[in-house]
Amino acid sequence: MELTHRLVEVFRAVMRTGHVTRAAELLHTSQPTVSRELARLEQVLGLVLFERVKGRLRPTAQAQALLEEVERSYEGLERIAATAFNLRDAGAVRLQVACLPALAHALLPRAVALYRQRRPTAAVALVPLESPQLESTLTEQRHDLGLTEQREPPPGCQLSTLLVADEVCVLPAGHALAERRVITPTDLAGQSFISLAPSDSYRQQVDAVFAQAGVARQLQLETPSALSVCALVRQGLGVAIVNPLTALEMAAAQTLQVRPFSVSIPFHLGKVVPQWRPAHPLRAEFEQALGAAVEELREQLARLG
Repeated sequence: MELTHRLVEVFRAVMRTGHVTRAAELLHTSQPTVSRELARLEQVLGLVLFERVKGRLRPTAQAQALLEEVERSYEGLERIAATAFNLRDAGAVRLQVACLPALAHALLPRAVALYRQRRPTAAVALVPLESPQLESTLTEQRHDLGLTEQREPPPGCQLSTLLVADEVCVLPAGHALAERRVITPTDLAGQSFISLAPSDSYRQQVDAVFAQAGVARQLQLETPSALSVCALVRQGLGVAIVNPLTALEMAAAQTLQVRPFSVSIPFHLGKVVPQWRPAHPLRAEFEQALGAAVEELREQLARLG
């Protein structure tokens, strides 16, 4: 004889009810049937699971230990059933969005807020990753959607332009240059300037602008992210040129001033869709919310100019 799900089910019912008759009622069967199944289970396992005391069954230590394992297996089945039930609702399937860390702070929170206005219970996971790990995970089809600064799509993905906007100058609150409508390279001569990491492509473009203009800055401070650049500016440690998304988000908290920079240094933001990953049922709705958040950002940038 072999161990079957039915034998385990009978054992669990007896252990949970503490009585053969109640177990039979729970299983919609007869008391003699339950007694036979218990005897068969003990025979299959070669264990004494119950002591018969005055017509009642008393679980042995082996039965208690076995019940713990049985309950763990049933918990797994219950989780599977709950997951299957939730899958009936498309919003219960978590939408995985991979992005650069700055976008998890600046643009995507607004997109998620707009999305949740239409889908209040929708599940979303924002996964901040630095490049090139970001592009690598998108190539591996591990996320439903991605946002990148790269101009070429990762292998196995489609890339479409979401936003092109110029880098902007950020100043500490109360800085003398905040009186100017537009900041030029010459305005920043001799200023303490906070830079991105030397390997960053935007850092290289910014340095090239000042080199061409023959303008020297004080370059004692650098940090790899636009968010941390703005945090240093907020402390009054210098000025900087960063992407407009992070700049506007920080300015909204009135912690720094944002001004257009006279030289165009385009910031590119692309939307990446993995080609081989099954499409999330609500991805299109999230993309609509993302587009609306980008339009709000464009309006903010227009007011800057």
